[in-house]
Amino acid sequence: MNYDVIIIGAGPGGIFSAYELTQRCPDKRIAVFEAGHARRRCPIDGEKIKTCIGCKSCSIMSGFGGAGAFSDGKYNITNDFGGTLYEYIGKRQALELMRYVDEINMRYGGAGTKLYSTAGTQFKKACIQYDLHLLDASVRHLGTDINYVVLENLYAYLRDKVDFFFDTPVETVKIVDGGYVIQCANAAYTCEKCIISVGRSGSKWMEKVCKELEIPTKSNRVDIGVRVELPAEVFAHLTDELYESKIVYRTKQYGDKVRTFCMNPKGAVVNENTNGIITVNGHSYEDPARQTENTNFALLVAKHFSEPFKDSNGYGESIARLSNMLGGGVIVQRFGDLIRGRRSTPSRIEESFVTPTLNATPGDLSLVLPKRILDGIIEMIYALDKVAPGTANDDTLLYGVEVKFYNMEVEVDEKLQSRYPGLYIIGDGSGITHSLSHASASGVHVARDIAR
Repeated sequence: MNYDVIIIGAGPGGIFSAYELTQRCPDKRIAVFEAGHARRRCPIDGEKIKTCIGCKSCSIMSGFGGAGAFSDGKYNITNDFGGTLYEYIGKRQALELMRYVDEINMRYGGAGTKLYSTAGTQFKKACIQYDLHLLDASVRHLGTDINYVVLENLYAYLRDKVDFFFDTPVETVKIVDGGYVIQCANAAYTCEKCIISVGRSGSKWMEKVCKELEIPTKSNRVDIGVRVELPAEVFAHLTDELYESKIVYRTKQYGDKVRTFCMNPKGAVVNENTNGIITVNGHSYEDPARQTENTNFALLVAKHFSEPFKDSNGYGESIARLSNMLGGGVIVQRFGDLIRGRRSTPSRIEESFVTPTLNATPGDLSLVLPKRILDGIIEMIYALDKVAPGTANDDTLLYGVEVKFYNMEVEVDEKLQSRYPGLYIIGDGSGITHSLSHASASGVHVARDIAR
């Protein structure tokens, strides 16, 4: 059961590591270990099962393709956001790798999808007038449906060249002479090189491994906020031209930065299950038949903590658990109810002009989110209303909470290699990348280093 390379995690980082290795050194024996399923299906159908039932392995968060498999399939080709990969490998190299990933996605089913760009847009000027800042990026939108097709095609290519172990969580990684031992529940496997790419959902496991192997880490951040849902027409002038827009605003009251994230034109709001905690996210589809009348996006506030507090993820989890305690999962509230200091009720939601795309519990987000974060979100909504009138309407829906957990930033070198030769730590689990494009690019980078 010996391998040349073992990859832990079948998210974008692990997939593109495996792909590049099969391209550059096809004789190497490669194995991929994944805690989730090969075939993924969330049981929530909106009819018989309307809310999360706490599956042992969440098919939204785990399995082949990682948490990005059922995302909106947006590949942002930029160094302005999505991670700090460029700090390790250089800005030019990072962009070249992201473009290479885009070419592969096109080859495996993404051909015909649109590449959007903020270059030359007049919307940037409109934003600056209201102290909103539009970040530069090229955005390839695959959509949840086409993204899944690409992943299916990549899996069809890889399955005969790589040994996949699904539903096989790795318990420990141990160092031995000449390589590593990967310990699972019922067996151990050895390898010369090991690539760890466990994503954000593997952050707790990654922290444990770093502690056991004495790999230095430093505290990272947690992003906390809400998902906004409103009529698609409100942001149509923006989404028709740019599709995805990252807009950053610094609040007047506290000086905190609030940003838009994961914009889904004509999309749907969905649940996520991270380590038993129910949070909210959004999807959208390329197929017009699967589109909705609403657009959704997140408004997030990044919180960085100083000494002595180090558990930023634990802070985010405690807020999400409070939401789960009050609402049995995700809470939804009309913006008009929030600013009037009253909870939303089923009747108020039913009478709203915006029909929710997620079956969430009407409630009061002011009982969940810290005042500073909620004040920043409200201020951002009023700022966005100036460039997209209708954002601050009473019937705009806010779902909470949305939390983006980041791993402690792991100490690696320019090869993304830890202090141990041949042990690479990549993707969102490293704390370095925060997006599909950056995670995929990091996988290609380490594969090329191994091939050399």
